[in-house]
Amino acid sequence: MVSKTYTGKAYHIECTGQALETAQKHTQDQDITLFGSCFCPFVQRVWTSFEYLQIPYKYYEVDPYKKPKDLLEVSPKGLVPGLKLNNFNPPTALNESTVILEYILDLAASSNGRSLLPPSTNPYARALVRLQSDHVNRSLVPAFYRYLQAQDEEAQINTGKEFHESIEKLVELLERTEREVVQTGGASGQGEKQALAIGLGLWVDGNEDLGLVDVMAGPWLYRAKSVLTYYRGFELPHGKKFETWLNKLFNHPDFKKTCSTEDLYVDSYERYAFNRPNTSQVANAVNSGRGLP
Repeated sequence: MVSKTYTGKAYHIECTGQALETAQKHTQDQDITLFGSCFCPFVQRVWTSFEYLQIPYKYYEVDPYKKPKDLLEVSPKGLVPGLKLNNFNPPTALNESTVILEYILDLAASSNGRSLLPPSTNPYARALVRLQSDHVNRSLVPAFYRYLQAQDEEAQINTGKEFHESIEKLVELLERTEREVVQTGGASGQGEKQALAIGLGLWVDGNEDLGLVDVMAGPWLYRAKSVLTYYRGFELPHGKKFETWLNKLFNHPDFKKTCSTEDLYVDSYERYAFNRPNTSQVANAVNSGRGLP
């Protein structure tokens, strides 16, 4: 357990680093406006997907704690991300990161053919990828917050183990998908194996394109590297394959474009690390044992 003292750091309301550069490139009106917050991992999974899928958008930074009226119009709970779809008359909206991801995946499929999923001709591979993503939402994400918000040493040890085990389970799912789709897919040549690996993401050797699980899990693993290391002394699991995957993911151009500098995350998550009152709806849900909002 790392001993830290609460300093009252303020959460950031503007991106820094490469994320700021990306936000500044997306200030012009488009058919889609993405309502985001610089420190929110749910936003980053959607934002990275917009970049990778090459869907035009306007980025609009909001303070989700103050819940401005224009955010509430697209996201009734005042949570980010939210989408305003300006090409409808009148404009309409979507919220919830997983719903938004499904929407923009369909949009990309009909507009430019880019995808984060295996092709529809391989439904089993798509199902395995969705199992990975389901694990991220049901296990890895809640475990991250339980660990970060745990205050006494015993609770931190237990929740740290839980988070570590959740990552290991994700690795098992990644290995299973590669094994069952690529390695036992009946492919006899390298070209056939590469074809089977389409949409399986950066875990698979030779793949350089993002997959759904990369954008689903990446933001929390990235914050684990910075925030959990700083506040909890956490170490991500070791292993050549896992470390290679993280290196590829964290350095993928479309992921890096949505990353702020480490100090932004350390500052913005101090309230979580000390479990301060009214930190967020997510924090409240974890404290009460409810599912994430």
